[in-house]
Amino acid sequence: MCLAVPARIVELEGDRAIVDALGNRWKAKTTLLPEAKLGDLVLIHAGFAISLVDEEEAKKTWQLIAEISEFDDTPNKLSG
Repeated sequence: MCLAVPARIVELEGDRAIVDALGNRWKAKTTLLPEAKLGDLVLIHAGFAISLVDEEEAKKTWQLIAEISEFDDTPNKLSG
């Protein structure tokens, strides 16, 4: 399954960006989204910013990611 993650552009030089989502930072390219600017929230997929996203939608997605993360850290009761 492929997933696009909302992230904020915290550094931008040309089409090279550093983005941040939930405290995690990584490199991304804004080649496909030339209107993206520093501080924008963008959807990142396969290392590329593919669309702008508003703050509310980003927060909803980040909350879902946090919930999945919490679920994944729970010990499996079926495994003993």
